[in-house]
Amino acid sequence: MSQVRDHRRSFTTPAGRVLPFTTLGFGTAPLGNLARVLTEEEADAVLTAAWRSGARYFDTAPLYGHGLAEARVGRRLKSEPRTEFILSTKVGRVLEPCAPGEEASGPYLSTPPFRVRFDYTRDGVLRSFEDSLGRLGVDRVDILFVHDCEPKTQGADYSARWAELTRGGGWQALADLRAEGVVTAIGMGVNEVAPCERLLAELDPDIFLLAGRYTLLEQTPLHGLMADCSRRGVGIVIGGPYNSGVLARSSGTFDYAEPPPGVLGKVERLQAVCDRFGVSLKAAALQFAGAHPAVVSVIPGAQTPDEVTANASLMVEKVPDDFWSALKNERLIDPAAPTPRAEALAC
Repeated sequence: MSQVRDHRRSFTTPAGRVLPFTTLGFGTAPLGNLARVLTEEEADAVLTAAWRSGARYFDTAPLYGHGLAEARVGRRLKSEPRTEFILSTKVGRVLEPCAPGEEASGPYLSTPPFRVRFDYTRDGVLRSFEDSLGRLGVDRVDILFVHDCEPKTQGADYSARWAELTRGGGWQALADLRAEGVVTAIGMGVNEVAPCERLLAELDPDIFLLAGRYTLLEQTPLHGLMADCSRRGVGIVIGGPYNSGVLARSSGTFDYAEPPPGVLGKVERLQAVCDRFGVSLKAAALQFAGAHPAVVSVIPGAQTPDEVTANASLMVEKVPDDFWSALKNERLIDPAAPTPRAEALAC
């Protein structure tokens, strides 16, 4: 039996629809050639390793490799029974062909010749969704997230983008797709807490994908967003459980940039407690992110089969309860944060 397939967290949306998540899913941004070019064979091998490890939730987006990750996910998963996995993608960006002589820009390498245009209107959402279905080779997805409608990404255009989503009909398009059964759940995928809180207050999301904001390094949404989601039955997927790498390796980035001294100092303190208890920092990071009752899945990415297999092992590695108590006693994590129980992971 696979390492994580038996570790499931069934989620019932506020409307009563059930999605059987695996606690460890797979984030596919690295499969879009993020900072490193993968061959098609390498991408297939990574996805095969994720499937064999037991992951049955796969998240992707048009942004990842300008459609490349979606195409790779669709090609690999078409051989698997559609009822056996959960698939999410995102809207808010429309891919358009590059002009003659123009090259696609961004952190993704050797991408198809498309440029990205933000569009959260009804027409933009529906076009993005239809294009994603074509690249994925499916007629429906389980979850649609509004991607990066947040101040950090949009800057001065944030208010206009939010207006597109609300008054421009983007959210209503998502709600219509949900009502038609073309998607099971709708929500938002971002790197900031405040837009999730705003969406939860103003509209009717089923689920959020929050990247990098609920980790061993920071628990900003614990007493606000996550408590509110628990009360309302809204799910949370945790992306970026390693804070873009700093919790996974000493040379890693924090929020895709050079880690500030305060972050590096906290990582050192976390590592010291891990060393004292014989615990892997990566295992602690993965397991902590998945311990909150509102969290339905944790989705680290990977670019090699070995990375996938390692994440699966780390998610079920035994971590003593005293370790979590020590982190709280030393104020390295919020004292109110839920933590894993060793006996639950060992079952």
